Amino acid sequence: MDILLIAGLWLDASAWDDVVPELTALGHRPVPLTLPGQGDGATSATLDDQLEAVLAAVDAAHGMPMVVGHSAASTLAWLAADARPEKVAKVAMIGGFPAADGQAYADHFAVEDGVMPFPGWDPFEGPDAADLDQQSRERFASDAIPVPAAVARGVVRLTDERRFAVPVVVICPEFTPAQAKEWIATGESADLARVDRLAYVDIDSGHWPMATRPRELAGVLAEAADS
Repeated sequence: MDILLIAGLWLDASAWDDVVPELTALGHRPVPLTLPGQGDGATSATLDDQLEAVLAAVDAAHGMPMVVGHSAASTLAWLAADARPEKVAKVAMIGGFPAADGQAYADHFAVEDGVMPFPGWDPFEGPDAADLDQQSRERFASDAIPVPAAVARGVVRLTDERRFAVPVVVICPEFTPAQAKEWIATGESADLARVDRLAYVDIDSGHWPMATRPRELAGVLAEAADS
């Protein structure tokens, strides 16, 4: 199966470098995506531009792909299911829930000079970054790509209720499946509460398992694609 890999904020396709060979060895075709404004040098990209890039990859896939979104990009993966419910086999969300219709894509941190730069590690101290050593933190911060404001502040639009028939697996890194279930049950994601086939998988990592647990993450993704 083609597995489309969408990294979260401040990351480009290279975030998946250690996951790609593992998925290939497990018999899948990983397709890491570089999004407009996050790795292609553009600073004026919009959320719609990023979604168009994801949909182009869905349309070019061999058969029906699984679309994987990490963190904030869980919303992009869900937008792809909304726009192509007949073409997306499954959605996997790593460490994130999709933003609701009418919400901003990622209105989490300050925008400066038209971009949302990486805010440093203070907001992520605790379970998020517990498994990142100092060298990994420094490399992440150095390589972080500021997110265009029109992406971060872009408004999410969901229009096709057929998306609820697309199976979803929530991969739980810095939180547990039990916590994710409770959050969804208490209103954290009205959309996920309506998904017909919703599964949860635990992975023992911080918020960036592609960096700290690439082999384990590839195994989880391959199992989700195979099921």
